[in-house]
Order: sequence, then structure tokens, then C-alpha cells
Amino acid sequence: METTTEKSVEVLNDLIEINNDRIDGFDRAAKDLGEGDADLKAVFEQFASDSRRNVQELSAAVGQAGGEVETGNTATGTIHRAWLDVKATFTGHDRKSILEECERGEDAIKKAYRDALSEDNGLSPQFATVIAQQQQLINEGHDRIKALRDSQA
Repeated sequence: METTTEKSVEVLNDLIEINNDRIDGFDRAAKDLGEGDADLKAVFEQFASDSRRNVQELSAAVGQAGGEVETGNTATGTIHRAWLDVKATFTGHDRKSILEECERGEDAIKKAYRDALSEDNGLSPQFATVIAQQQQLINEGHDRIKALRDSQA
């Protein structure tokens, strides 16, 4: 049976991986934007920066728990990025389609944070505070992406 510390490390590492997915996704989305999309590029760069900070905080928490930090991405995130490449080949890189895909990614990370804070995951209370603070930032990011997407004709 897993200890609370082992469960905490597992939850923290899952969040590290999905934040790595978010970084890669927003970096790719920023790269796919045209020259007239500097406003959106700045938003994407800020969200990638936020997730880099999240990874640093989560990595420190894994270290405090005596665990080993995961440095990769989720399998789902890797598949999603491959799908984005295929989709872009056929639909182009317009703002609305990029924002729609970003919102899908934001939905996934919101769910990961919600799951991490669920009662039955065995997360140590000391780490729940860090995760809850990050969750607020993630939710705000999701809402901003959704609003930007909804503003597109």
C-alpha cells in the first residue's frame, strides 16, 4: 500500500508533466501565430511562463517529499500536439482554431488540478496549499483563453 508521501509525489509529478504539456502547447501556439497576433502571442508566452514557475514549485515539493522529479510530458499531451500538427496542415493557423485547441488543453489541466485536490487522492495537506494556489492561476488562464476564443467571429 502506498504511503501518503508516495501518493503526494505521484500527484505532484502528474502535475509537473501536465504543466510541461502546457508549456509545450503554448510555445507551439505562439510560434504558429502570424505577425498580426502579437497580443495573443504575449498571452501565450505569459501562460507558458506561469507553468514554468508551477513546475519549479512542484519540483521543489517533490524534493521536500524525498521523491524523484519527472521531467517529461504526458502521453496524452504528446498525442494532442501531434494532432495539432496534422490539424494545422489542413486548417491553417487562424486565431480561432488556435484558441479552440488551447482551450482543450486548458480543460485538461483544469481537470488535473481538480483531480489532484480531490479527497481520495491521499495528498499531503502541506502540498495541497501549493496546488490550490496554482489551481486558481490555471482557472484564470482557462477563463481568459475561453473569453478570447468567444470574442473571435
